[in-house]
Amino acid sequence: MSAFHDRNDQAYCEDLALSTIAKEVGTPCYVYSKSSILNQCKAILSAFSTYPTMPCYAVKANSNLSILKEIFKAGFGADIVSQGEMERALRAGVDPKKIVYSGVGKRADEIIAALRTGILAFNVESVAELELIATLAAERNLVAPVSLRVNPNIDAKTNPKITTGLFSTKFGLIESEARALAERVRQLPSLRLVGVGCHIGSQIVDVAPLAEAAVRMTQFAAGLRELGHQLEFIDLGGGVGIRYKSEVPPTMESYAQAILSAVKPTGLKLLIEPGRVVVGNAGVLLCSVLLTKRTPEKNFLIVDGAMNDLVRPTMYDSYHEIKAVKASRGPTETYDVVGPICETGDYFGKDRVLPPCAPGDLIYLASSGAYGAAMASNYNSRPRAPEVLVDGADYRVIRRRETLQDLWELEL
Repeated sequence: MSAFHDRNDQAYCEDLALSTIAKEVGTPCYVYSKSSILNQCKAILSAFSTYPTMPCYAVKANSNLSILKEIFKAGFGADIVSQGEMERALRAGVDPKKIVYSGVGKRADEIIAALRTGILAFNVESVAELELIATLAAERNLVAPVSLRVNPNIDAKTNPKITTGLFSTKFGLIESEARALAERVRQLPSLRLVGVGCHIGSQIVDVAPLAEAAVRMTQFAAGLRELGHQLEFIDLGGGVGIRYKSEVPPTMESYAQAILSAVKPTGLKLLIEPGRVVVGNAGVLLCSVLLTKRTPEKNFLIVDGAMNDLVRPTMYDSYHEIKAVKASRGPTETYDVVGPICETGDYFGKDRVLPPCAPGDLIYLASSGAYGAAMASNYNSRPRAPEVLVDGADYRVIRRRETLQDLWELEL
């Protein structure tokens, strides 16, 4: 049973009514299920239990310290893309030797901080980055572990804004360039080549592109080993999707089977970088209805949440299921569900069928655990919403609601 379900005509998270959270914490508010997160962690670990695999959680999906702490306690490492994410992960208790640092624009100060921390590896994405890491490590008499992120030019068949494995994107190295960089590492005593990898996109619901990427990376790794490179791991990134509407995402078992068949013959350790699949369906955005507005063309349901709280519909034209917290058996109406921000693009869903809603009624946006709070902003000078973690019939606030004073606290 989903952590979010109806009971006695009321929506619950685990054993706690969402209306209780709304009454005590207020809205808008992010609500997460602890059991859902841990169950996903267990499912991933179980699916890959037949082969040495280290899942490194993609911190960008949801970077709340309490969420990170639960995931790292479950045995995961961290996939990071900034020094801020590294510091969050360390504060939440991750083993530094389970951190991989990805991203095309690592600053010198960020690289230095990661070198001093002693992370597992830098996922290198350009010639210039490799040379910079080598220089910074040499200046400190350190040896930097590097992995070469290859762009395999594989279409992940997902939203263009979250496709990362095509030559038209900014990510990774073409294979010939990566092969040349592997040879360059031999000339740089401040570098050690420990792995190769790729990441082809996000919200992938077909395992075929992931399987193709696994084959390509194992072939590339085999070529480097024939040249004498002592690799330790293959990093196949993340990107497995979740159900938002009618998608049929792969099970963790089918995902594991699709990539392990290629990786097992190498004997190399496998790294994966799940993010959305861990937390996406473990959270919702809880909102209150402010009012309804009717025009000759549309009925608008205006709620207190907005695009600054969940930007995915605006940015990606993505779908989030919208549900009433209290069930109604009356006639339904069709609404565009929108927020108060001064943008026509401030919407959560268009032409949604919902029960008649009055001011003060509660609705929630499903599948908001990933890239909800993590992408939130203060646009229109709106304080960011609190985050709540539910455990059975109990909850705790894991990030307080911002105050108006918080909005200008750092300004001079």
